[in-house]
Amino acid sequence: MKLSSTGLVWDDTGSASGPALRALGLVDTVLRGVGQVMLQNNSYAGLLFLIGVFYNSTLFGIGVLVGTLSSTLTARLLGAERAQIRDGLFGCNGALVAVGILYFLHPGVLTWACVIVAAACSSVLMAAMLNMMRVWKLPVLTAPFVFTTLCVFLATARFGRLQSTELLPSAGLPHDATVEGFVTGSTLVHGLFSGVAQVFFQASPVTGALFLAGLLVSSRLGFVAAMAGSLIGAMVAWGMGAAEAAIYSGAFGFNSVLTAIALASVFLRPSTASLAYAGLATMVTPLAYAAVSALLEPVGMPAMTLPFVLVVWVFVLAIPLFPRLKSA
Repeated sequence: MKLSSTGLVWDDTGSASGPALRALGLVDTVLRGVGQVMLQNNSYAGLLFLIGVFYNSTLFGIGVLVGTLSSTLTARLLGAERAQIRDGLFGCNGALVAVGILYFLHPGVLTWACVIVAAACSSVLMAAMLNMMRVWKLPVLTAPFVFTTLCVFLATARFGRLQSTELLPSAGLPHDATVEGFVTGSTLVHGLFSGVAQVFFQASPVTGALFLAGLLVSSRLGFVAAMAGSLIGAMVAWGMGAAEAAIYSGAFGFNSVLTAIALASVFLRPSTASLAYAGLATMVTPLAYAAVSALLEPVGMPAMTLPFVLVVWVFVLAIPLFPRLKSA
């Protein structure tokens, strides 16, 4: 085990001597899992993301740690590929599952038990989807988080001891929206940073700034993509007449942040064509967010990162037919 420019340690051989080194390796793996929420295989970035979450909420910070640890240890116990575990691919969905459950359900002993079990189950779903997606050469992204968490939320309709918060949508048919509030420069600036923070369900511009710092440590292109993604999401939402409060809170930004990072800095080689392609996908994402939100509203379910997943899947599937685009 040795030092790495992308994290606390990097185990090239898969072996480590001594309990201290093994413990440090686990810390590195957990932090990489947190970093992979924004597609960064970098434990320094993960540490800054974690600090950002703790800055806004101790509850969610603890949740991120518990969820990431539960999903990571489950993958280890079941013998998943060591490199995938070490890169944090199993930890990221567990982190989001924990935050999602704690955000939309009242915290309690049973809720925490659900966090641990659901995060563990996200690793099983991650493995299943990794196996399935090989056929289409598609990334799994945060799909295990979305599907696992939606199952938990839907189950609350039949389990009286799991109480949802007022943050879950009120079940009912989508209604006609009206333009609410007046969007100012302050709205857009606040929304830009909050849009980045909302990737972890945190509506704090300071948290968003810490997340951006983590991205800058890991990838300058990822940092720029996240800034552009959040701004594009807010601008498209504003242009389409979204409520000022939603733009201010970053609700239309976080899916666009993830889409921009994925296509501009991870899955495509940088070029004029690829940046234009990523820009188009990023512009489409807030529309997809509005559509998915309206689709799920009748059953009282949130869209979470499903719009990001669907948009990136479509755009990645199309890449082979566009010769000017080169996969990374």
